[in-house]
Amino acid sequence: FALTLLPQKVDFANNMQLSLTLAALSIGLWWTFDRSRSGLGLGIGIAFFATLVSQLLVYNGVYQYTSPDFLYVRSWLPCIFFAGGITMGNIGRQLEMYERKTLTEKSHLD
Repeated sequence: FALTLLPQKVDFANNMQLSLTLAALSIGLWWTFDRSRSGLGLGIGIAFFATLVSQLLVYNGVYQYTSPDFLYVRSWLPCIFFAGGITMGNIGRQLEMYERKTLTEKSHLD
């Protein structure tokens, strides 16, 4: 298993090491860019439900991993979903703030 970081390549001995590294990076992503309880809840909720959906898809034969290591899915998958949830939450928050600013400016012009 390998994770490529710019010019460096980090080799992991097993999936557990990769999963723990991704979990730490995901929490670091939340801490760096969000730090809100709602963001943490959104990330955990997305990770839980998306992993549950992927488990159901694999269990029903719709999708298959070559070597699942945690209840039909790969153990690093929840970390990826968590990071995606945090990212999408921040994008949504920024879009909402932009929309509010745009509406406020338009009402002042009228």
